[in-house]
Amino acid sequence: MGGLLDAASTPAFALGVLATLVVVAVAGFISLWRGGRTRVARDRALTREQSLRRQFDAVMQSARDGVLITTRQGEVVLMSDTATHILGTPRDEALGRSIARLPLRVVDERMRPVLAQEVFLPAHDDETPRIVGVPGRRGAEDIRWVQVRSRTVDDDAGEPLVVTTIMDTSGLREAAEALHRSDAQFRKAMENAPVGLALVDLEWRLMEVNRAFAEMMGSTVAALRGTPFSALSHPQDLGAENDQLQRLYDGHQTRFTCEKRYVRADGNVVWAVLDVGLVRYAGGSPDHYVVQVRDSTDDRMNSELMAHRAMHDPLTGLANRTLLQDVLQQLLTKADAVDTVGVIAVDLDGFKGLNDRFGHATGDNALVHVAGVLRAATAGLGTVSRIGGDEFIIVVQAPDCGQAMSDVATAIHDGLKRPLQVKRHQINLHASIGVARADAELVAGGASALLTAADAAMYRAKASGKSRTEIYHHSMRSATDSQSALALELDGAIRRGDLVLHYQPVYDLSSRLVVGYEALVRWQHPTRGLLLPGAFLPLLEDRNLSVALGTALVEQAAEFLSRLPEDTTWVSLNVSADQLGNSEFADRVLSSIGRYHLSPQRMVVELTEASLVAPNTRVRHELTELRNAGVPILLDDFGTGVSPLSYLRDLPVSGVKLDMSFVAGIPEDPAGARVSRALGALARELGLATIAEGIETEAQADFLESCGWRLGQGWLFGVAQSGQALLDLAPATTVGLIDPRPQESQELGAE
Repeated sequence: MGGLLDAASTPAFALGVLATLVVVAVAGFISLWRGGRTRVARDRALTREQSLRRQFDAVMQSARDGVLITTRQGEVVLMSDTATHILGTPRDEALGRSIARLPLRVVDERMRPVLAQEVFLPAHDDETPRIVGVPGRRGAEDIRWVQVRSRTVDDDAGEPLVVTTIMDTSGLREAAEALHRSDAQFRKAMENAPVGLALVDLEWRLMEVNRAFAEMMGSTVAALRGTPFSALSHPQDLGAENDQLQRLYDGHQTRFTCEKRYVRADGNVVWAVLDVGLVRYAGGSPDHYVVQVRDSTDDRMNSELMAHRAMHDPLTGLANRTLLQDVLQQLLTKADAVDTVGVIAVDLDGFKGLNDRFGHATGDNALVHVAGVLRAATAGLGTVSRIGGDEFIIVVQAPDCGQAMSDVATAIHDGLKRPLQVKRHQINLHASIGVARADAELVAGGASALLTAADAAMYRAKASGKSRTEIYHHSMRSATDSQSALALELDGAIRRGDLVLHYQPVYDLSSRLVVGYEALVRWQHPTRGLLLPGAFLPLLEDRNLSVALGTALVEQAAEFLSRLPEDTTWVSLNVSADQLGNSEFADRVLSSIGRYHLSPQRMVVELTEASLVAPNTRVRHELTELRNAGVPILLDDFGTGVSPLSYLRDLPVSGVKLDMSFVAGIPEDPAGARVSRALGALARELGLATIAEGIETEAQADFLESCGWRLGQGWLFGVAQSGQALLDLAPATTVGLIDPRPQESQELGAE
């Protein structure tokens, strides 16, 4: 022990021990250092692996496409969340199982079932993507379409793995289908649209058109593709849309519309309304134009026709009063109007008699004939117009206007010498013509002054014997002014009661006693005295004024009847068709009958101008209303006109009055006698009351009585007198009224 300690205490021994310890320490340090480096490397590798795993998981979770990794034998090694969602197979059930054993239903694009392993385990060299369908989320019939692409790779150990990417294409497919469906719908709508549609490029060339557009242009769809749109325009409308297109292109407007003409393939011209819109890309740059073209030819023709009708007489085709006024006023504004402009007023003589004898159809034919004569006589020197009825106006413009108007007037008289053929009759027409040439005073008065002057000259021609021409002179103005002033007074005269009734007696031809009266209107003018109807009735151009006069006279007649001593005497009131139709006249008749406690049969309505009353009209309805209330209806001027029998059939007539034209020649005139006898027999056969007017001699009265005419009136029996004068005379009467309803063998004078 001591030796040992002694040995240990020697320096050599101590150095050896120290060296050994150093070696051991160094060895230990080196060993520890090496071990530390290994652990650090392992820790770093583990950390890197964990980081890579997290990155891989993040990529797998955020990837839009699903990832499925299987072994070459089909065992599922990895399935991403997206793949799990797309395939609808839980990951826990899929991992470690064969792809063939998964409950996965797969179909191809033709909806035929396919095996999952055929889709997800392709051959090594087959990386072609496939489109297949897998179950969707909206029921058994829902299919989710996916694109599958598989690729074989080797892992670190050299084992092959199949990596499959699964991309859900349902949204893209739906979008594509929606786009296809939208395109198909657009094309179908375009093809079947009733209006023309076209797609036009930015160079204004037709890219696509529909059938309606091609038909409008008289061409085909194929022939129009690629055609410059402007090549179809009418030469005068080539630039109609250019400015609008530029504004549309520059973004100053979103669309525009214009109307223009196009020339069809057959050379015909069509009018069309062009509606243009510009389609732009999402960024705003222009792409192409969408054009709608609507054929407006018919609309434009109808518009022009309506405009023509508004300015022309529908019967003769001549200018009407409106166009006449415009033409004349424009001519009078020219510097050379004095002595170069004139007006000719033409009015047919005896036209009313022509209408009454042959009917309105013949009257219309006569007006058309006269219109042709006036056109030929004017020979392009002016404008011919019809301003109403048988009144015509010709506006003449010529350097020597006076001579030109004289020539035209002469040509009119010569042209009317050629008779108008009506069935077996030849009708000679005549006209009264007034001529007025513009002078400084008439030009200053405007169109109305010149027309009034020509009208005054025409009335002077009528007053001087008709069928002649008169030239206006300023001395004629007083007569014209007098008529105008009288027309202005008429309205106030009606309201004041200045128009009064005089009564012409109607006699029983057998007993020669008064049975009734015809009421005839007179104007008790404060300064001009008693005016006969011819002086003021033509001034009743306003229908409302005519109705006002008729209703005012009803009250007078009822008051007169209430004062007569005999309660069977009747009064007939003349009423024209233009006073009927709104029930105002009928209401006034019936209310007056009630107010004065009269028998309805004592108030008789005598219908003039029966030819103006068409069947099934409000006028006929008003007449029927009166007849049903017990008011008799007499047909005036019986025997004249073209179809008196139709009036008896269509109108509620209680009696007839033989026109005085048939009475004038009897009994000496054999033809007149035969007509009077025949008409009397016809009236009696129909059970109608019979009255003959215009009786001037005893021979006429006796003859008419023998022919069956029971009542008569005329100068032989007395002229019309005021109501007060008749009341003072208090004439004897028979007992009898006119039955409002036709009866078999009706006898007047007996109840």
